[in-house]
Amino acid sequence: MASTETTTPAEDAGGRAGGDAGDLAGLEAGLDALETRQSGRTPFRQTFTQKILPPAVAVLLVLAVWQALVSFEIVDDPSKLPAPSDVWAVVQDAWLQGELLGYIWTSVSRGLLGFCLALVIGTPLGLLVARVKLVRAAIGPILSGLQSLPSVAWVPPAVIWLGLNNSMMYAVILLGAVPSIANGLVSGVDQISPLFLRAGRTLGATGLKGTWHIVLPAALPGYVAGLKQGWAFSWRSLMAAEIIASFPDLGVGLGQLLENGRNASDMAMVFEAILLILVVGIAIDLIIFSPLERWVLRSRGLLVKS
Repeated sequence: MASTETTTPAEDAGGRAGGDAGDLAGLEAGLDALETRQSGRTPFRQTFTQKILPPAVAVLLVLAVWQALVSFEIVDDPSKLPAPSDVWAVVQDAWLQGELLGYIWTSVSRGLLGFCLALVIGTPLGLLVARVKLVRAAIGPILSGLQSLPSVAWVPPAVIWLGLNNSMMYAVILLGAVPSIANGLVSGVDQISPLFLRAGRTLGATGLKGTWHIVLPAALPGYVAGLKQGWAFSWRSLMAAEIIASFPDLGVGLGQLLENGRNASDMAMVFEAILLILVVGIAIDLIIFSPLERWVLRSRGLLVKS
C-alpha cells in the first residue's frame, strides 16, 4: 500500500517562499550579468582607430583640398587664399618670436575668467527662474531673447558704458553666456521627475538642502549642456569684443590678431588667427566639457564604458 506524505500549510508557504527567493536570486544574478562591464583598459589600437584616426584623416583631407585649390590655381590670388605652408610659416615665426603663447593666453585667460563669472551668476539665476513661477513669467522670455541676440550687438554699448578695458570684455562675455547657462539649468530642472522631488521632500530635503541634494544632481544633464553652450557663447562674445574694441593697453589676443591681419591685408595672419581660435575652442571642449558630459551620462547608465 503506497504511503502518502502530507504537508502542512506552513511547509507549503515555506516552500513557495524558498522558490520565490531562488527565482529572485536568479533574476538578480542575470541582471548583474547584463550590467557587467569590462574593467580592463581599452586597447590602444581600438582607441587609435575610433578616436584618433577619424579626425586626423578629416584634417588631412581639408589640408589636401586647401593645397589643391592653391596648386591648381583654382584660387590664383595668394592675397585671397595663401598656401598652408605660408600660414604655417607665420605661426612658426610667431612661436620663434615668443608671441604665439601670448596671443593664446590673453584670450584664454579672459574667456575662462568671464565664463567662471557667468557660471556664478547664471546658476542661481537659472534655479530662481526654474523654481519660482512669478520669476519665470517675468524673466524667462527675456533670457530666451538675450540668448538669441548676437554677442557682437553688446560691444558698442559696453564700450560706451565701461570704456576700452578688460571690464568691457567681461561684460560682453557675461551678457552672452549667462542666458545660456541659466536656460540650460531651467531645461534640466523641467525634466526632473516629480517623483524625485516628492521623495526628497518626504526625506526632509527641502529648501537649500533639497536644491543641493535633489534638484541640482537630477538636472545635471541639462545643466552640463547649458555650460557647454555657455562656453561657446563666452568664446564667441570675447572674439567679437577683441575684434571690434582694439586698444594697445588691452594686449593682443586672438581676436585682435585677426583684426590686425585684416588691417594689414595679410591673409596668412588672418588664417593663423582663425586656426588658433578654432584649435583653442576644440581643446577647451575636449579637456573640460566632453569628459564632464561623459561622466554625467555614464553616472546615469546612458553611456557604457568601452
